[in-house]
Amino acid sequence: MRSTELCNKCINMLYFPHRLVEKAKMMIGRWSLKLPYRWRRYLLLVLHIFDPYLCIVFGWLHNLSKMIACMTYEGALSEPEDFPKTEEPVWLLGKEYSTQTDLAALRSDVQSRLWMTYRRNFAQIGDSNFTSDKGWGCMLRCGQMVLAEALIRRHLGRDWTWESSTSDETYLRILSLFEDHKCATFSLHIMSQLGVDEGKPIGEWYGPNTVAQVIRKLVIFDEWNNFSVNVALDNIVIMDEIKCSCQVEGERGWRPLLLFIPLRLGLSEMNPVYYSGIKKCFKMPQSLGLIGGKPNHASYFVGFVGDEVVYLDPHTTQEAGSVAKKATETEVETDKSYHCMYAQRMPFEHLDPSLALCFYCGTEKEYDDLCNRMRQELIDAEKTPLFELVPTRPDYMKDDSSLEGASGRCMELEDHHLESEDDEEFEVLQ
Repeated sequence: MRSTELCNKCINMLYFPHRLVEKAKMMIGRWSLKLPYRWRRYLLLVLHIFDPYLCIVFGWLHNLSKMIACMTYEGALSEPEDFPKTEEPVWLLGKEYSTQTDLAALRSDVQSRLWMTYRRNFAQIGDSNFTSDKGWGCMLRCGQMVLAEALIRRHLGRDWTWESSTSDETYLRILSLFEDHKCATFSLHIMSQLGVDEGKPIGEWYGPNTVAQVIRKLVIFDEWNNFSVNVALDNIVIMDEIKCSCQVEGERGWRPLLLFIPLRLGLSEMNPVYYSGIKKCFKMPQSLGLIGGKPNHASYFVGFVGDEVVYLDPHTTQEAGSVAKKATETEVETDKSYHCMYAQRMPFEHLDPSLALCFYCGTEKEYDDLCNRMRQELIDAEKTPLFELVPTRPDYMKDDSSLEGASGRCMELEDHHLESEDDEEFEVLQ
């Protein structure tokens, strides 16, 4: 749908009389050209916060919020600002693009990622009264996006692309794992309940490290994929322990690896010395991006262009629903709600220092290649490496029982009852 047609459709949602509709089109069209793209996002956030009250007092403003959402995520009223017109390459999850020649393919790649957002009107979570995760579930949604990307890599490959007509059984099966009900393996319901078992009440914000640990525990129940999820602790990646956890006992085989490396790269702000290392991570073919953000505002970062990171934002609230077999119009529309038309960008300096790097290795060869790349590009070539890479567990860690499970064996979640802003325990790198 062309942007002008989409604009007209959105404005007609306001139910104005015909003459006022035409006038509104002219006024909003002029106004939108002057309003910065980022301001539209802030306006959308305000409308989301006051949405329940606005719907009661001014019913038509509810439809206005839908229009602003369309402006923000689909670029309805002006040329989308997802990627700048630049000669610099765009790196997206290990793939390089040019905005001069590959813009359509780049946008298709973005749209093919599974986009997990806040949802409303799902069955309540456990004994709580929560029927929406609006305001607290953004980091859990980011964790879902990383896990979904790993599943797509495993079953469909990095070059797979989504279209509105896609009805592949494997894709639909992957998507069904993330639906918002207690029977879906990777649902918000199951992830929240695991958090409760570890002292995280439903409705409390998670940090990237905690989400990584929840996912590590969760995949045990997923027999279809048989992942080995490893969470590198204390900024140290122990190569032989990770490899051992992926090797199948009694036969020559490999369990696909999902690796999280939680880091804290500064106190309240990201230390600029780490920008180069993060960019190199996005270039690696094994990259699943990174998850990060401060309390109540987490995002899934999938790439970069110049000095800006590219990300998918979970902070829009959509209706919960099932895609099933995509046999009905409602199911088709629900499927579309899992795919964002346009990514967003922000400067590296706005990244929160609390984050987790994410990688996927489907084979042992890919894992060996990842370790070589880390050694050459992140350790040897950087004056201030993001983390340490060691072949075996250092002697000083062998007697530290609190580190057991760094390679995905048996570690309990750490106690996250801190006074700090991001509720995470890390060794701070400066």
